[in-house]
Amino acid sequence: MSEEMKPCPKCNSPYGYAMGDELYACPECGNEWNPNEETEAETESGLKVIDANGNELQDGDTVVVIKDLPVKGAPKPVKAGTKVKNIRLTDGDHNIDCKIDGFGSMGLKSEFVRKA
Repeated sequence: MSEEMKPCPKCNSPYGYAMGDELYACPECGNEWNPNEETEAETESGLKVIDANGNELQDGDTVVVIKDLPVKGAPKPVKAGTKVKNIRLTDGDHNIDCKIDGFGSMGLKSEFVRKA
């Protein structure tokens, strides 16, 4: 049995653990999956996120913020030119989940970034 943890395809929790030879489970949402099978999200091409220049973004891309973005509760904005690595795409108004140095985890709108 593998001791490797895999991220949950449903909630993106990094704590997915092996329950058998080919079955993993998520302790946060209770999802069970086989990492060798294609998930619905991989086969479905419904989620298309476009940056400010019209380029399609993918999970894991690096983007650059194109204008100063005020952050509620923070004393300073996210400055234009800030590079954000390893983004995750989501549904909703703020369709990019990411971690920005000095700010932590946050959601960004794709209209305020460009692909690096």
